[in-house]
Amino acid sequence: MTAASRMEVTFALEQRRAVAWGVMETAGVTFLLLIAVRRFTPGPTAKALITAGGSLGLMATPFTVWAVSRLRWSVSRAAAWMARAGALCYLVAAAVPDLAVYTAACIAAMTCGFALIPLITQMLEENYPRAERGRRFSFTVIIRILAAMSFSWVAGLALSRSIALYPAVILSYAAAFLYAAHCLERCPTGPISRAGGSHPFRAWRYVRDDAVFRTTLISWMLMGIGNLMMLPLRVEYLANPKYGLALPAARIALLTGVLPNVTRLLMILVWGRLFDRMNFFVMRAILNVGFALNILLFFSGDSIGWQVAASVIFGVASAGGDISWSLWVTKIAPPARTADYMSVHTFLNGIRSAFAPFLAFWFVEGRSMTELGWISAGLIGIATLLLVPEFRARPRIPADAPV
Repeated sequence: MTAASRMEVTFALEQRRAVAWGVMETAGVTFLLLIAVRRFTPGPTAKALITAGGSLGLMATPFTVWAVSRLRWSVSRAAAWMARAGALCYLVAAAVPDLAVYTAACIAAMTCGFALIPLITQMLEENYPRAERGRRFSFTVIIRILAAMSFSWVAGLALSRSIALYPAVILSYAAAFLYAAHCLERCPTGPISRAGGSHPFRAWRYVRDDAVFRTTLISWMLMGIGNLMMLPLRVEYLANPKYGLALPAARIALLTGVLPNVTRLLMILVWGRLFDRMNFFVMRAILNVGFALNILLFFSGDSIGWQVAASVIFGVASAGGDISWSLWVTKIAPPARTADYMSVHTFLNGIRSAFAPFLAFWFVEGRSMTELGWISAGLIGIATLLLVPEFRARPRIPADAPV
């Protein structure tokens, strides 16, 4: 199969998989927890565990890459089987009306979905040429967003009619996982190289040996903590009377959901093309400035106009963030090591996404939202300064991993 035909086959399959992935995105964002609260009335521990499934999956990625390299399976075959395992977990969640079983099955399903992310990145690196990777990926993101919005509306209507319909929603996630597996298994890929170590944390040697990778990870950790601390506080800030706003639900939805997602849809293709054409570190710095500006305007502005502006800026930055988060390692990793590099990135993302919200809610117990916003913006500013030395760097396309 020629490189051009591999690209076209993968692109066609990825567009179809994006529909399934958009459906599944709504699970962790909205419906798994909503179903638990309305159907099973869980305690705080169960609710926290259900929402932690994605973080656990991200932290499991080094084990995923290591296991797939040991089995010598192709990347697409391994990803397909993980998707099938996720479907089985959702089938259990739909079939057994018990809180403990539901919680465990949802955690396992979410873990399967997030743990295969480095395999997807490796597949895209193998099949999309560098000059078109961002553009083609951004197109599938648009499909994914539209699918998520459509399914959210349908599932929301169903559950509003009767919570007893929740098995149908969960079965939809199982079906989406199975269809994603069907698409993944047909993508042309090779196995992951076994070179570099025989243990699950072998990829960490590249943090030691690759200075650019190490610096970028540190920068991303600071930016991620700053941004993730503020995300769960947006609704709290707008809804809680103690902060002086207490906005109606419709306006909160407009500021936290509608405006950012509409802007994200409008800008995703623009950022996809920019990812293919500009220095990644300059692009990352621009996105960082956008996230910091959004935080300062949203939590310091004293009018609806400032918050509308902040929401639009957040949507613009999030569109670029979708591209850069998923593909940035393809800019610096040797092609054969893409999954290894990505597994380190996703592992660290799982750690910060797990503890950053707790840090935020603990902080605002004794201090103001505005003060925390300035701290978060400061962390993002430091993260941006760390990238400045790479602004003039030539693109790296190494033939092999550093040793």
